[in-house]
Amino acid sequence: MNKNKREKEFYSVDVGDSTFTVLKRYQNLRPIGSGAQGIVCSAYDNNLERNVAIKKLSRPFQNQTHAKRAYRELVLMKCVNHKNIIGLLNVFTPQKTLEEFQDVYLVMELMDANLCQVIQMELDHERLSYLLYQMLCGIKHLHAAGIIHRDLKPSNIVVKSDCTLKILDFGLARTAATGLLMTPYVVTRYYRAPEVILGMGYQANVDIWSVGCILAEMVRHKILFPGRDYIDQWNKVIEQLGTPTQEFLLKLNQSVRTYVENRPRYTGYSFEKLFPDVLFPADSEHSKLKASQARDLLSKMLVIDASKRISVDEALQHPYINVWYDPAEVEAPSPLITDKQLDEREHTVEEWKELIYKEVLDWEERMKNGVIRAQVQQ
Repeated sequence: MNKNKREKEFYSVDVGDSTFTVLKRYQNLRPIGSGAQGIVCSAYDNNLERNVAIKKLSRPFQNQTHAKRAYRELVLMKCVNHKNIIGLLNVFTPQKTLEEFQDVYLVMELMDANLCQVIQMELDHERLSYLLYQMLCGIKHLHAAGIIHRDLKPSNIVVKSDCTLKILDFGLARTAATGLLMTPYVVTRYYRAPEVILGMGYQANVDIWSVGCILAEMVRHKILFPGRDYIDQWNKVIEQLGTPTQEFLLKLNQSVRTYVENRPRYTGYSFEKLFPDVLFPADSEHSKLKASQARDLLSKMLVIDASKRISVDEALQHPYINVWYDPAEVEAPSPLITDKQLDEREHTVEEWKELIYKEVLDWEERMKNGVIRAQVQQ
């Protein structure tokens, strides 16, 4: 495309402290959120005739970590296509050459709220269990592609007023994990599983812990383990759930084990005491959902030792969840991740930049040839 024609397709608008340079099809931009990865606006898409969310990745090429995260997010969003994971509608850059390339915009479905707002509401059992069911379907779909999230939290989960739910991001790249002794607080760690906090190996049910923390917060209307840093986080966990067994401690590396063994020992509380009936909605006449079932599910999710924690498949079969079970949602076809080395890749910033630029051009090419239209029209 010649330079002048391309420039005519774009216009710039100031949004908060940032300037968005977007395709003219997107109008009426309004800021709706910002995070470590970028600023998000709502906009009206004249082509699709619907409201969308546009995320401008914040300085994706300032260092290797940012660049890797931007590449990973873009590749995964292009591959994943499931009703409980946010859908990618468009990707573009206003820059015309690799040399000039510095901004990436992702256009996604627009939702009504994130789970932080929903947590403040009084939900009945139907809504609670339906939200959990959808979270688990989305997680199962990511796991089928070999994506273990490890950083699920209410701000990364969005909902519509009709109670449909979508997971918004893809969590931590495997190489980004750090253990207990990294104390400064950079991001919310309240929902991270003990095996992530303690720098252990992990398996797919690492994400079940996060779902348990989120369910607990929906019931209590407050954060279950509000640690100031990783060490305080661990203390909050054992104060409520009790010090784990020697069998678990033997799985820790020596320096972390020494620290954990030197903490005061706690017996913890029963789940009846942690989550008494009074916290739950009234038992449902309609679908026979009960506080006792929700509590039982919590007791199986919030297990410090991952080898004894419920799996995603088991959670989907739990009586509190399986009232919604639909094979088309639970067993949707696995996404095909084309880049098998996605999390292990290491590159210079310049190399990452070129990889991301290629992904953006590939999207534009596929859009032009009509390959992507089916996904967009869902």
